[in-house]
Amino acid sequence: MKSYQKLTTTQPAACRLEEEGAAPLPTGRGKLAPWWVGSGLLVVAVLLSTITVWVLRQVSGGWLGPTPPPKCLLVPESRRFDCYPERHVVVTQELCESRGCCFIQTPPPAEGKRGVPWCFYPPDFPSYTLESLNQTALGMAGLLVRREKAYYPRDIEKLRLDVEFETDTRLHIKITDAGNPRYEVPLDVPRVMKRAENPIYSLNFSWDPFGVLLQRKATGTVLLNTTVAPLIFADQFLQISTSLPSKFLYGLGEHRGSFLHSLDWNTLTLWARDVSPTESFNLYGAHPFYLLMEEGGDAHGVFLLNSNAMEVALQPAPGLTWRTIGGVLDFYIFLGPDPNMVIQQYQQVIGFPAMPPLWALGFHLCRWGYGSSNETWQTVRAMRNYQIPQDAQWNDIDYMDGYRDFTWDSQKFASLPSLVQDLHKHGQHYVMILDPGISSTSPHGSYWPFDEGLRRGLFLNTTQGQPLIGQVWPGFTAFADFSNPDTHQWWLENLQHFYAHVPFDGLWIDMNEPSNFMDGSEDGCPPGDFDSPPYTPAVLGDSLSAKTVCASAKQKASVHYNLHNLYGLMEAKATASALIQIRGKRPFVISRSTFPSQGRYSGHWLGDNRSQWKDMYYSIPGLLSFSLFGIPLVGADICGFSGSTSEELCTRWMQLGAFYPFARNHNTQNEKAQDPTAFSPAARTAMKDVLLTRYSLLPFLYTLFHRAHLQGDTVARPLFFEFPWDVATWELDRQFLWGRSLLVTPVLEPGVDSVTGYVPQGTWYDFYTGSSVNSSGEMLKMSAPLEHLNLHIREGSILPTQKPGTTTEVTRGNPLRLIVALSSHATAWGDLFWDDGESLDTFEQGNYSYVVFNVTQNIFTSTVLHASTETTKVTIGTLSIFGVQKPPSKVLLNGQEKPFSYLDNQVLTVSDLGISLSQGFSLQWL
Repeated sequence: MKSYQKLTTTQPAACRLEEEGAAPLPTGRGKLAPWWVGSGLLVVAVLLSTITVWVLRQVSGGWLGPTPPPKCLLVPESRRFDCYPERHVVVTQELCESRGCCFIQTPPPAEGKRGVPWCFYPPDFPSYTLESLNQTALGMAGLLVRREKAYYPRDIEKLRLDVEFETDTRLHIKITDAGNPRYEVPLDVPRVMKRAENPIYSLNFSWDPFGVLLQRKATGTVLLNTTVAPLIFADQFLQISTSLPSKFLYGLGEHRGSFLHSLDWNTLTLWARDVSPTESFNLYGAHPFYLLMEEGGDAHGVFLLNSNAMEVALQPAPGLTWRTIGGVLDFYIFLGPDPNMVIQQYQQVIGFPAMPPLWALGFHLCRWGYGSSNETWQTVRAMRNYQIPQDAQWNDIDYMDGYRDFTWDSQKFASLPSLVQDLHKHGQHYVMILDPGISSTSPHGSYWPFDEGLRRGLFLNTTQGQPLIGQVWPGFTAFADFSNPDTHQWWLENLQHFYAHVPFDGLWIDMNEPSNFMDGSEDGCPPGDFDSPPYTPAVLGDSLSAKTVCASAKQKASVHYNLHNLYGLMEAKATASALIQIRGKRPFVISRSTFPSQGRYSGHWLGDNRSQWKDMYYSIPGLLSFSLFGIPLVGADICGFSGSTSEELCTRWMQLGAFYPFARNHNTQNEKAQDPTAFSPAARTAMKDVLLTRYSLLPFLYTLFHRAHLQGDTVARPLFFEFPWDVATWELDRQFLWGRSLLVTPVLEPGVDSVTGYVPQGTWYDFYTGSSVNSSGEMLKMSAPLEHLNLHIREGSILPTQKPGTTTEVTRGNPLRLIVALSSHATAWGDLFWDDGESLDTFEQGNYSYVVFNVTQNIFTSTVLHASTETTKVTIGTLSIFGVQKPPSKVLLNGQEKPFSYLDNQVLTVSDLGISLSQGFSLQWL
């Protein structure tokens, strides 16, 4: 049996299969070097390992047991791939060796850490052999054969390998059972018609044992090397490992933590779970995608299209192991080469996000515990009284009658229809919560949603074919099966009935992991391999049914074991479709549980956070992660959901939250109010001012969302996306950008009046004053009194802004102000997408305007590339140009002199332009 190895450049060509060549079988299978050492280091590695173990034995008094075989000592600690990943098992030498693996005890890690595995694969552990490989129209097809059984039941002996060179920057590798169909994720993915002609990657294989070696042609960087540990493919345990080219890895959601993942024996579990965001727990959504930065600033991404319970084990080699308990190994690899392009390429597979309505980008207000529609209304009136911007008022579950979907409390919320009517009269919108658990205890004939769902057979069923009954807010509940198209129709009809009384504008779908206050059901879960699989990933609660339904529950498309992580996605799809049919406008949906492609149907909020400073910080990595996942409409509960906020915390959080793409203040019942009107005049004014700043930037933000919808650009963006060559940006997650142009540096700690932030190389301009900051790429201390949020505009940018109003409807009728931030070469560029803000498919149908702004040689030009009637309603009022080195003698608008002002901080302002957005123009300063 050959070692787990890396192909060498000196290996015979017949064993090195590249994508542009044919696929011959090798004529010989030469001895290959173990992947972690060169031949000259082999003796040294063995000696060092032996000495280390000997020293540890002396120090430990012999507790490490007998000396392991030399082949085990050969493997450095950081490159030991876990052979016994089961939690809550004390791994003994006997257990380990029964699997044919190496056993070396190491000192126990710190509490809560996994540490170096004691049981790990030896270099000669049996794996699959690549028996044949043939060319196909799009790539290759191969047969993998395992000669010796692995240690999980129902090992699959023969696997099919399919490789498709889909584009020059995208590779598709799929491994599945060669003889029997298996569950695959029902996700629409693009089908290519021809093989890539000039891929920027090189693909090689190891034949025995089977392994993939993927390299970037331009640099030779090895992106994947799966020979580092054996491939295991049993019916309910699939595992593949790879080396990584660096430690800078992001993604793999949904988790709470820093944006950059630790590779220090860190296991990330993907299994949708209702739990307040907590470090190391699997949270609401599942996103098996990572982005990795390579040395030199290149980036690549890897997506495993698999919806089963999964864990991803990271280790300091650097290395990574995918473990999933069903489905197939269906990988997409995106070659970038820059991080923005990686995310665009990922969304070319999963789908680009929907264009939100403009009002979705306004400020949203909610709380659980208003108690009545009148109290809700009072909050809305107070916001209007203080002229604080607000576009949407929400209600949590307390609006319902007995917490039942599609009902409202006829006593406490009697005036709800009138409240919604009043919101609409003032250009505002109404959003309410819905849960997927449908009350099952009402007398027959008294609650149509359950009666009709039961009649049509639209709920999750037990293995016995009866509706699975769990418990959620209304008590005992059945769970809608959104994998059934008939359920979408029933969902629509329920919403239509409610809309006839309460004409809502958007929907908030919660508890859709799905959440269950019981484990499994009222009857528990039956014995069997779905609810008690041979291997359970490291899920919170140690069971797949912990606080959710039984994995054995039957759904239309498959068993819940396969579909659990898709539940929120399927509900979002049904909800967005229903909103389109009911309102005939762009849908607005916010979902708690998410899966790849969710951005096509909904946004996401980061769940039930707490009113603590650390929670405010953790929201930034959350934002940035969901930007990677193709869900740009994302935010956290501003000021915190649970617990009691403070005035200082809420002021700082409102400043940060005003720059969440989705901005909602929300808190729980039995806590004091935390909307802006609840605080002192000084705090209230600070909150109002930062919301007015957000509203002034809506044209810029809306254009960013258009670019996200059109081509997969990120909205909230990590700094390293714009400065990938600057390694100092790779770990930053206390700041972020809007697009490429606007740097947000919030205060994230109490009791300070300054903040230190990184300012990348170049000239940056203070958003409020236009004063310039020249940076060599350094940490700078910025003044940050309680009423101030630091915002900086990047040189070379043009930001379209607008005089803010108290709603997006009012704002969009106000004059535009264009802010020009000149580069060191006195150039700048920007653009503006403009439509009616709510109609479906405006870009696709041509009902939009697109304007490009440019500055060169002291001439500003506005060029209308596409026009619609909407732009005739808006004027450009002011042009502010930052970084004008010398006072102009005159300014010409379309050749005519125009009054202007010029300040000592090199800001040129031309006001009262009064030009229709639909007209191109030029402005020159001399």
